[in-house]
Amino acid sequence: MIRLLDVRYVYPQGVEALRGVTLEVGGGITALVGPNGSGKTTILKISAGLLRPTSGRVFLDGSDLWGAGSSERLRLRRSVVYVHESPLMLRGTVWENVSFGLRLRGVAEEEVEGRVGEVMEILGLSRLASAKAKSLSAGQRQLVALARALAVSPRYLLLDEPTANLDRENRRRVARVLRTLAEEGVGVVVATHDRLLALEISDRAVLIEEGLVAAEGDPSEVLEGL
Repeated sequence: MIRLLDVRYVYPQGVEALRGVTLEVGGGITALVGPNGSGKTTILKISAGLLRPTSGRVFLDGSDLWGAGSSERLRLRRSVVYVHESPLMLRGTVWENVSFGLRLRGVAEEEVEGRVGEVMEILGLSRLASAKAKSLSAGQRQLVALARALAVSPRYLLLDEPTANLDRENRRRVARVLRTLAEEGVGVVVATHDRLLALEISDRAVLIEEGLVAAEGDPSEVLEGL
């Protein structure tokens, strides 16, 4: 479980993004909804250990993320993968991008081949394996970033607007993949403006407004009127 306890975050420019967020994320799919600038992305980055809260505590599977030593914190963070709304692509091919995380973790080449091939097929990317990643459309880059995340088999998958640049077919594909992951025990958190996606796939919705949790619970109730 990822647990944020009374978390505040103030950006270096002085902007207070979070004003005391307490939130727990376990299994299933949680949708973070709310207007631009409400703090959804900041919550994802803090949950992934990419930002250190100004105050408050972050727990990952019972361990205090920022109370742990550097090696323990690295181990904890490896169970969480964050996928940015506009993901960066490395130089090289789609295959090289998708395999990057596995190679970074020292996974054996035979296993890399199998896992990369599998996730690329699931996301309809096999035909793009040798394409240059920098040449891809925004939607294709989102799919490659998701494939890169899936390849490392995360315990928690945090996604920022994962369907923003996708056509209908790929939006449905991503929705199916996320539901399957949740059924397999992966904790999925999706920050999204896509009300229909949140209603379709999430088990729980959390409304974020002005850096605070304004409501949480059944998606149909939380999203009513949005």
